[in-house]
Amino acid sequence: MVIAKAWVLKKHFDGFPKTSDFDLKEIELPNLKDGGEQKLLLESVFLSVDPYMRPYSRRDMKEGDIMIGTQVARIVESKNSAFAVGAFVVGNRGWRTHFISDGKDLQLLPSDWPESLPKSLALGTVGMPGLTAYFGLLEVCKMKPGETVLVNAAAGAVGSVVGQLAKIGGCKVVGCAGSDDKVAYLKKIGFDEAFNYKTVKSLDEALRKASPDGYDCFFDNVGGEFASVAINQMKKYGRIAVCGAISQYNDSVPQKGPYVQIPMIFKELKMEGFIVTRWNNRREEGVRALLKWVVEGKVKYHEQVTEGFENMPMAFIGMLKGENLGKAVVKV
Repeated sequence: MVIAKAWVLKKHFDGFPKTSDFDLKEIELPNLKDGGEQKLLLESVFLSVDPYMRPYSRRDMKEGDIMIGTQVARIVESKNSAFAVGAFVVGNRGWRTHFISDGKDLQLLPSDWPESLPKSLALGTVGMPGLTAYFGLLEVCKMKPGETVLVNAAAGAVGSVVGQLAKIGGCKVVGCAGSDDKVAYLKKIGFDEAFNYKTVKSLDEALRKASPDGYDCFFDNVGGEFASVAINQMKKYGRIAVCGAISQYNDSVPQKGPYVQIPMIFKELKMEGFIVTRWNNRREEGVRALLKWVVEGKVKYHEQVTEGFENMPMAFIGMLKGENLGKAVVKV
């Protein structure tokens, strides 16, 4: 018998999440039975904390539910021939140390995953955030060589991959982030222009200076005021991929305009919101491409690793405050 620990949502977030909004519980897991549906016992090795958890918790969760989220887990016991003991998988079972599965909701890490690469990358650059960048650029922005791509929250898990994939695709890349250290990191991984949006006197001027001709593609992770300013600097027929709105997730009172219609009409822009699960049928294609580029050194990564399952809420809150460089993960 295994006792699993799990973080539950004690109280729906009001404004910025607080550690008191979470509760740590213990759950007794049943033993695996031969012939039953529950064929696998797994232990979480790395857990992900992501911005989407903030709005999705309000939409999809009740108070008392286990916090949503994804993990890289190791198979501890198996009665399913498709999953060997010791194999690593990606699961979507929330903030818990152990769980039981029938295997249908699990994805094995690629068999050629190099030993030198941390398995936590399956939650970041070679996982959901990397796939978000991959399909958002290819399918929503439809970037072309020679174009100029703008990405905000550029030093985060998604944004840092967006910039590097756009460079691989032959584009000029402009990124912005919220600290000088993050801006230095963007330059290091190949962004053509990068600036700290918190210290520039005028966001409009900073964007104009970084690309006087404007932007063909805008990969928006932030929304709010940034998006309202940036839309006016799009080129004619520009494309905007709306991936996130982290500037608005913790607002108790919704933000008001400006509104997008006039620049969209005059510049004949295309703006599309998307969620990466739309391309679940092409997941393997994306994972293979991302893994290949990481192995070849064409896509670099940085992880903010918090040690200890007990620190999940702290890691989540820190990520929402922008304290992470690259992907925020928790090592159990």
